[in-house]
Amino acid sequence: MITLGVSVYPDIRPLDEIARYLALAARHGYRRVFTSMFSVEGGAEDVLAYFRDLDDAAHEVGMEVSLDVNPACLARLGASPSDLGVFDGIGADILRMDGAYGEAENYEMLCNPYGIRIEYNASALDPATIESLVSRGVDRERMLACHNFYPQRYTGFRWDRFQEVNGRLAPLGIRVGAFISSQAPGTHGVWDATCGLPTVERLRTYPADLQARIMAATGSVTDILFGNAYASEDELAAVAEAIAPARPVPVRPAARGVIAELEAFVASSGRGSIAQRKVRVEPLYDISEVEREILFDFYPHVDVGDSSEWIWRTRIERQAYADEAIPARRHVGERFERGDVVIVNDAYRHYAGEVQVVLRPIVDDGTRNLVARIDAQEMDLFELVRDGDAVVFLPVVR
Repeated sequence: MITLGVSVYPDIRPLDEIARYLALAARHGYRRVFTSMFSVEGGAEDVLAYFRDLDDAAHEVGMEVSLDVNPACLARLGASPSDLGVFDGIGADILRMDGAYGEAENYEMLCNPYGIRIEYNASALDPATIESLVSRGVDRERMLACHNFYPQRYTGFRWDRFQEVNGRLAPLGIRVGAFISSQAPGTHGVWDATCGLPTVERLRTYPADLQARIMAATGSVTDILFGNAYASEDELAAVAEAIAPARPVPVRPAARGVIAELEAFVASSGRGSIAQRKVRVEPLYDISEVEREILFDFYPHVDVGDSSEWIWRTRIERQAYADEAIPARRHVGERFERGDVVIVNDAYRHYAGEVQVVLRPIVDDGTRNLVARIDAQEMDLFELVRDGDAVVFLPVVR
């Protein structure tokens, strides 16, 4: 289950404004708040009093707060690995350690008597440190990991490194968080952030809902948070919708046997349940009503593991729509390009109705109708679709 969150900056905006934003986010199902404690100036009593009010505002709308701290911040506030009482006093839920201690101190913090969870910096801390803590029998419910965000353009985390780190953390059974960027005008964040605050550089300028869908599709990210503030209400809603389960249209009777086979395939892979991946496509103007129904209404579109390098294919549709006519319709050009979505037509009747996504250019031999296109950014998501994932095609929103 993915948890959504937002970030707020009390050193930049007043608390009443932040409280209104938290209330708005909560109405859209957001449950986490990230905020930096060590960036706020002032004496210990003033800082603690401020964050007590912030925690209260978040708790009032059903959200929990992750306070970004480091060893210097703990010392400044009169805390230590063996004594987190000041944070319990302000109602802290999570301490996100931007810089960690040694293993003995880390273990001591995780065993604190207040139930405060400890979140480690997944972008900077060697996963071996967390693996070692898990091996010592720490309660995994008390330990989380969350990546950094990066205000400076071109400095965000490498995608392959992000995947590598998460590939080590996720099997440990702890939650892994990462940041996405709002594209709303006039956002703010730490260190004069004006170019967004994502974890992964390649996602910096993508629409927020696509960033979230890509994070979810990795299968290793459990907490997705906006890094910059304030995300627009449209973005908050779009991201919430992006990670919510689709409402499947009841399958046609002819496909029910294949659904049972799919469920067995997913169960045999050890994944438990069928994962949904939502992909936005640009439908062509001349798509027929039957093709539109197949593409947008049928569920599930799924590859059970036998596609080639050239196309991703989902075969259930050809059984469900075996009695429907799909006349051949030539398109301009001699081949289909990467990202083209095609449906097999009556020129190859045995396969008619099958939905395919072109991964490498293929020759147009007249047996496929071009029905939609997936742009390059959405194809970044499609690359993460695994065998047995149920793909839900959504029309592009203009």
